[in-house]
Amino acid sequence: MSACPVANAKRCGTGVEMNKISCHNARACPAVALAKADDMLVVYTRVFSQPCYHEIVKFLIGVDEAGRGPLAGPVAIGAVMVPKKFDVLKMFPDVKDSKLLSPKKREEIYEEVVARTKAGEMRFCVRFTEHTFIDAYGITRAVRRAVQRSVSNLVPRHGSGQAPSPQNVHVFLDGLLYAPSKYEQETIIHGDVLVPLISLASVVAKVRRDRLMISLSNKFPSYGFETHKGYGTERHRAALREFGLCEIHRVTYCTSLLK
Repeated sequence: MSACPVANAKRCGTGVEMNKISCHNARACPAVALAKADDMLVVYTRVFSQPCYHEIVKFLIGVDEAGRGPLAGPVAIGAVMVPKKFDVLKMFPDVKDSKLLSPKKREEIYEEVVARTKAGEMRFCVRFTEHTFIDAYGITRAVRRAVQRSVSNLVPRHGSGQAPSPQNVHVFLDGLLYAPSKYEQETIIHGDVLVPLISLASVVAKVRRDRLMISLSNKFPSYGFETHKGYGTERHRAALREFGLCEIHRVTYCTSLLK
């Protein structure tokens, strides 16, 4: 049997119970992932019942964010698209939520994504929504904007046959994220931990945002962006008190800190 599209599994199919956990959801296709529970890896299956799903869906997309909470810089959305039969854990055995990986390991996984993208095995995209938009419209709308732009970049509006299209992709998103309604999709709480394809999206989003903040630290050397990436560490808060806001700070996030 071919590899499960999202992760390794012994079986995929309607009603299959795998290692203690069975999850039934009447939407799209089996998405298998690894979860940590009681100090053991548990493989679970989400089971779906849409007719002819396997014939319709050709590609899977994982989506996650990086940088929702920082005091400065943009929010980033990563999206990774693979063919339905692509075995994520086989190709990226070390992948997990980016917050659980060292910076070195994140960079290694990112470079592997780049290499496999150049080889035509997969595609990925990272889109940013800048701090000014966050201040003007709020983080929820900013994240939604970046999700739409990243997924749309991977999926042409009009596709056919074996090419990606809104009709033949299924999108898996972390947490409270959602894609435009024209896509078949599933939002999974803790998806960045449970679903390797979402974990991969979290890595590319994190690496690209970190690289951007390191670059911006050269323009604003007083704030230490190269170390905290804009998050509200004590060093960053001290710099805010001493130097005030710089051009890339989220004013709505920092106002209370400067009173």
